[in-house]
Amino acid sequence: MLTMNNVAIIGVGHTKFGRLIDKGLMDLLCEASLEALDNSNTSEKDFNSVYVGAMSPGQFNQISGVASALVDRISLLPAAADHIKNGPASGGSAVKAGFQAIASGMSDLVLVVGGEKMTHITTPGAITTNVATITHHEAERRHGVSLPSLAGLLTRTYLEKYNAKLEWLSDIAIKNHKNGALNPVAHFQKTIDEFMESAIRKGKGNWDNIYDYLKNDKTNPIIADPLRLFHICPISDGAAALVLCKVEIAKQYCDTPILITGIGQATDTHIVHEREDLTVLKALRICSDQAYKMAKKSPEDIDVAELHDAFEILEAVESEDIGFFKKGEGAKAAHDGLTEIGGKIPINPSGGLKARGHPLGATGVAQVVELVWQLRGEAGKRQVAGAETGITCNFGGFGNNIISILVERM
Repeated sequence: MLTMNNVAIIGVGHTKFGRLIDKGLMDLLCEASLEALDNSNTSEKDFNSVYVGAMSPGQFNQISGVASALVDRISLLPAAADHIKNGPASGGSAVKAGFQAIASGMSDLVLVVGGEKMTHITTPGAITTNVATITHHEAERRHGVSLPSLAGLLTRTYLEKYNAKLEWLSDIAIKNHKNGALNPVAHFQKTIDEFMESAIRKGKGNWDNIYDYLKNDKTNPIIADPLRLFHICPISDGAAALVLCKVEIAKQYCDTPILITGIGQATDTHIVHEREDLTVLKALRICSDQAYKMAKKSPEDIDVAELHDAFEILEAVESEDIGFFKKGEGAKAAHDGLTEIGGKIPINPSGGLKARGHPLGATGVAQVVELVWQLRGEAGKRQVAGAETGITCNFGGFGNNIISILVERM
């Protein structure tokens, strides 16, 4: 029977996310990596492997050898270097690769980093068009389908099937902006109330409540009906990094190693309309079940979660298919406050993709970094009290390639 090494996270790094005009992709990857090395006390150690998650460095930055370039730039030669690509789940796939390297015994010390530099692209629709290449070419993309359009379709289907309200998805955005305002590395550090107050001061309107503001076509235009601007994550730059080693040597480097005890990955039909139920993320059900079984945990054991809310409908649906709520009850649960930092199951205390930001390849790694901070008790004003176990959902394609990572305090 195959035996595996237990895997620990001993260091983390995270750049500011946002519109980072003065930093290129390699600058961001280096910054996050060096912070993780420093945090893990491994700056002078020999690394066996480096895994870099980035969706489109060739298209966005004209850098195709991103992994080998990073290893050379931060002086980790001759470590093996691999560029991992899985669309918006590139970061999660990079973490999985690093986990496998340690668990198999092939590597003793591994750096995992994810990043993307996107905001410098000024051609209208260029990023949306590039991201749309992960949809099915013949059945979807050639007909103009994009990820926002699929999210709009999912939203409309969900609202009608479960008699849910669009305002409940707005509540998710409100929550995540409130959390992001507490996160010093988040892209947006303003609550939606603050955005509304700023619009009122600028004479753009006068609203009695935040829901009226979020229905305004000028301040919150429709992007993919019924989704409006505040229901969708921003385009962001940034990077995040982890240092991994086997558990037996973890405390040589830090006092608070965090264990990766479960990982799962699964796929679903590439063509979205071929799915039996559009509102069910079958791949997430499978991969989260894999992670729970590997860790010998259940959804009831989870204290905090980082879910992939590129569109706020996704947080609602993911919260159901990862096992927190019954089908059709995720949006209402958010409306009722169950996913707040002090709620039944805090989701996205980082601010999620909506407020922390979504530099494609960085997201899956950043989700794990946030959970490490939470489990170490280092999350500051957004700390989830007593958090000992956390799980992620890193969403590739439009739910056709999903990764879940479960972490625990040692």
